[in-house]
Amino acid sequence: MSSTEPVERRPRRWNELDRKQKRHETIRTSLAVTLAWIVLLGGFYAIPFDDRDGMTALVRLIGGLLAFVVLLALQLRSIRKDDLPEQRAIQALGVAIPLFLIAFAAFYLSLSQASADNFSEPLDHTDSLYLVVTLFSTVGFGDITPTTQLARIVVSAQMLLDLLVIGAVVRLLLNAIKTGFDD
Repeated sequence: MSSTEPVERRPRRWNELDRKQKRHETIRTSLAVTLAWIVLLGGFYAIPFDDRDGMTALVRLIGGLLAFVVLLALQLRSIRKDDLPEQRAIQALGVAIPLFLIAFAAFYLSLSQASADNFSEPLDHTDSLYLVVTLFSTVGFGDITPTTQLARIVVSAQMLLDLLVIGAVVRLLLNAIKTGFDD
């Protein structure tokens, strides 16, 4: 008779892997993140954003931020259970942050489509992505600026949320890695 007792899972640290395993995990993580980016950006560019309704823009933003929170919660759970929590956390960052940014890019694009007066210039898909990346990176070149009160409020909210995402999300991921090793 064979034993049916479950094998105890012991998470491994990156430095415990041999060179071949590290290469395999790096490729696996890179492919997962690249695929996620292709899906996210492809979906973003596929949506025409030809609506002229500010409410639709708000619904898109709320939906995108909810998707970000749900994805982050699922990723945190996965990190805690993964055999390589550190690598899974890198993958989580590589997927969650672009989703967060695309949620705001979709909102800015919708807002620009609703009224060209919301920003210093009309935005297309690429312009809205450019805007969110410059805001997220805190570079803020100033070539595209919000010009209405609504646009300024949302841009300000994004800047504050960016700080929260950078600090809190990284902290949550690090705690999930620690929990994965402690279990």
